[in-house]
Amino acid sequence: MDILAVLAVLLLLLAYASLSSARSYFARGRLAGLEEATREIIRGIRSHYEVAGELPPDAIVKAIEGVKAIAQHGSPEQSIKRYHAKLWNFGDAVGHACWRKGYEACRQRMLPRPDRLRLDVTLEDLLDIASLAHLGFKKMMPNDRGIETARFGGEDHAWGASRAVERLELAIPEAQRPPGHATARQALIRNWWRALEKKSA
Repeated sequence: MDILAVLAVLLLLLAYASLSSARSYFARGRLAGLEEATREIIRGIRSHYEVAGELPPDAIVKAIEGVKAIAQHGSPEQSIKRYHAKLWNFGDAVGHACWRKGYEACRQRMLPRPDRLRLDVTLEDLLDIASLAHLGFKKMMPNDRGIETARFGGEDHAWGASRAVERLELAIPEAQRPPGHATARQALIRNWWRALEKKSA
């Protein structure tokens, strides 16, 4: 009876050792597969975040070094968990670098040529500028008789149109910018509505 008990214990120990060995072998194979897949991913994704003539971003360099420097001490399961954490850092760094590269490429493509300017104006400002430009064009024609008139709807409307024109003027390089226009417009607005206030008072 004692011999049967000893044999049973030995069989259990053998089964446990076999399972443990198989589990460790599987984990080591999984870790080796992770390492190989990571090498291929790094090789394949490099063209998406690298910029010609520039070094790779520091975050990616550190993330790759972290992935490569994982010491396989202790159990393979713990190494796999550490590997996952490093891969998350690598993925985050690559995502940020790819976004940055795409943003810079888009910005360069959207920038105007060196001899052009690009402005952001609201629809209201654009309408004011178009009206002022049309009226100014008519006033500069030699056959202008001043029949058609256009007036601001009030002081706020005048200030808004003045600011819209000033935004256009500020986009002109300072050497070519017409001097004193903004100050003259502001003086016209102040003098007219100040005179109205005095009459009404």
